[in-house]
Amino acid sequence: MSRIARKKRDFLRITDLSREELTELVERAAEWKLLGKGGPRPLDRMTLGLIFEKASTRTRVSFEVAAYQLGGNAMFLSPRDTQLGRGEPIRDTARVLSRYLDALVVRTFEHAKLEELASQADVPVVNALTDASHPCQIVADLLTVAERFGQDAIGREDLSVAWIGDGNNMANSWLEACARLGFTLRLACPEGYDPDPALLAQAGRHARVFRTPREAVEGALVVNTDVWASMGQEGEAAKRIRDFAGYIVDDALLAAADSRAIVLHCLPAHRGEEISEAVLEGPRSVVFDEAENRLHAQKALLELLLAG
Repeated sequence: MSRIARKKRDFLRITDLSREELTELVERAAEWKLLGKGGPRPLDRMTLGLIFEKASTRTRVSFEVAAYQLGGNAMFLSPRDTQLGRGEPIRDTARVLSRYLDALVVRTFEHAKLEELASQADVPVVNALTDASHPCQIVADLLTVAERFGQDAIGREDLSVAWIGDGNNMANSWLEACARLGFTLRLACPEGYDPDPALLAQAGRHARVFRTPREAVEGALVVNTDVWASMGQEGEAAKRIRDFAGYIVDDALLAAADSRAIVLHCLPAHRGEEISEAVLEGPRSVVFDEAENRLHAQKALLELLLAG
């Protein structure tokens, strides 16, 4: 028997939310930021299970702190400490944990594994990162953009966002946000490193891939990048350094952006590779505000999924 009488909601991709829900989620995250540690405690006596197969700093800490500040509790579940690490079927784990916990926050490699777990769980499942998508980070990023340019900016076509580097899970989630909200997304990726073509098609005229960073950054209000080799791709690092030569966000590249442009990076950063030390620590960088906003975004998301 399900422990949740109402229909449960998962958050596996940005497109699990409508345009209105996404903008309201960002607005609510801003409200939670103003409330700080005060405000309501809608997760009273609720417990989250955090199943993490990948290392994490910001995602894990922000979810644990968010649960606590909302009146709930979080339990970290490493695969090496659970039966998942010994081959228990995902469907069995999902059904059992649904009887103990109020939600599952999952950080894993294959997106299909997350989808299987969500299909079997009776409680909400949140994507805390897969190889295909990182939707929680995008909510925090949108909050950071809204703080600088106004809440309505994230839904305007004249907001130009540049993505420089790998067409990875972050690029995919930016494409989904672009499709939902209608801002302009310009991606600079080397040949062979494009984002998901289906998501690019879904974004339609709002998104375009370029082969040189300067083309993507021209006039942009938001300049965004990420590491060239994500978790699980360490063996490709040397090749990727060669393939991504010239794809660094530095002062010379920023000169082509709008004079008001801000720089985002989801962290951790490899200074001197995808971003220069001067830019990361410079006046246009908002990466540490962006990191803080993970907490406020998680609070808004958990409230939506668990308290309605």
